[in-house]
Amino acid sequence: MNLTGIRFARVSARVVSAAVLVASLTFAPGIALAVDKAAHQDRTELRIKDMHAKLEITSAQEEQWAKVAKAMSDNATVMDTLTQARAEHAKEMNAVDDLKSYGEIIDAHADGIKKLVPELTTLYASMSETQKKAADILFRHGNRKHGDRKQGHRMSESK
Repeated sequence: MNLTGIRFARVSARVVSAAVLVASLTFAPGIALAVDKAAHQDRTELRIKDMHAKLEITSAQEEQWAKVAKAMSDNATVMDTLTQARAEHAKEMNAVDDLKSYGEIIDAHADGIKKLVPELTTLYASMSETQKKAADILFRHGNRKHGDRKQGHRMSESK
C-alpha cells in the first residue's frame, strides 16, 4: 500500500471511530452519560491515588505530582459538568444541538490534555527510569494490564 493509501486508511479509521462514538453518545445518552458526579469524582480520586502509588512518587516529586493531580481532577470536573449537561438535555436537543454539545466535550477534553501535558512533562523529567517505564505503561494502557484485551482494545506491543 502506498503512502496515500495508508493515510486514507488512517483517516477513514478515525472517521469511522468518531462516527461510532457520536452514534453511541447520540442514541444512548441516558446510558452512556447519566453519570453520578460524586461517583465519578471518587473514581477520579482513586485513579489519581492509584497512579501515585504505581509511579512510586517520591517526596521530592510531591509538589510536581500535586500539579499533575490537580490538572487531572480539574479536567474530570469539566468533563463531568459537560457530560451531565448533555445527558440532562439529550431529549430536547436536535441533531445540530447534539453535535455541538459533543463538540464542546471534545474541545474540553483536548484543552484538558493541553493543560496536563506541561505538568506531566516536568514531573516526567524528574522521574527515574523505572518510574518513566511505569508512566509510559500507565498512560499508554490506563488501568489495563499489558496484554489485557478487555473493552475490545488491542495492544500493539508484543509481550
